Amino acid sequence: MLDITIREAIERTVRDASRIITEAARTREVFMAKEGHANYVTVYDRRVQEYLFDKLHRIMPEAAFFGEEEGHDVFREEYRRGWLFVIDPIDGTSNFINGYFPSVISCGLFLDGKPYLGIVYNPFNDELFRAERGQGAFLNDRPIRVSDKHLRDGLVGFGTSPYYEELHEKTWKLCAGYLERCVDLRRSGSAAWDLCQVAAGKLTLFFEMKLGLYDFAAGAVIVEEAGGTFVNMDGEPVSFDGQSSVLAYGSGVLPEEILDNRSVL
Repeated sequence: MLDITIREAIERTVRDASRIITEAARTREVFMAKEGHANYVTVYDRRVQEYLFDKLHRIMPEAAFFGEEEGHDVFREEYRRGWLFVIDPIDGTSNFINGYFPSVISCGLFLDGKPYLGIVYNPFNDELFRAERGQGAFLNDRPIRVSDKHLRDGLVGFGTSPYYEELHEKTWKLCAGYLERCVDLRRSGSAAWDLCQVAAGKLTLFFEMKLGLYDFAAGAVIVEEAGGTFVNMDGEPVSFDGQSSVLAYGSGVLPEEILDNRSVL
């Protein structure tokens, strides 16, 4: 268990970093494209990440760092030992560029290669989700739990894996299948945020065909500590060493309500 003063210091640092986002006056004019269709990074992504790396290093100098804006996706073997921060400085960058929210900061802290602490903060409505392994999940210090609804009575969130065109058709097939099994579908543009909505019981299920580790590093522990299930889309444990498909759902979802990824595709 982390010392409470360390956990609170991490939370404050995430909140402080969010000021870089909220004070950005001309976001749309200062962005550059990463490699791939519609894959953008703003100067604010980099500023937030640099701020977090600097301040969190002072709080936990023993921890390593793995951030989306480092320019690589290689999970090195040494990351499996000790503490590791996994950072997405702005999850929902396309939303941010276009003034369409949510856009959140996702901060995961791993211990020996597995998620231990997750913090997801949306500065635009001041909602901070957090969970520490074995300590439950919270929204602004209020305990949260996943929904106990059957899928047929709930909402399904999804991501489109927009950077991977080969997955688009498969994603829409899954959407069509789930639309027949639930009340309706929802798409926010931030996987970290959607995972928190599962944890809070607002979404009954969330899926996406391919996500970066930074997208789900924090949300995974938040979902599980809220009583939910977090696996890949084959129903197997996520390895937490790189990209993965993601399936998260509440306690009321029946096995027969979950689409078999392989048979549908």
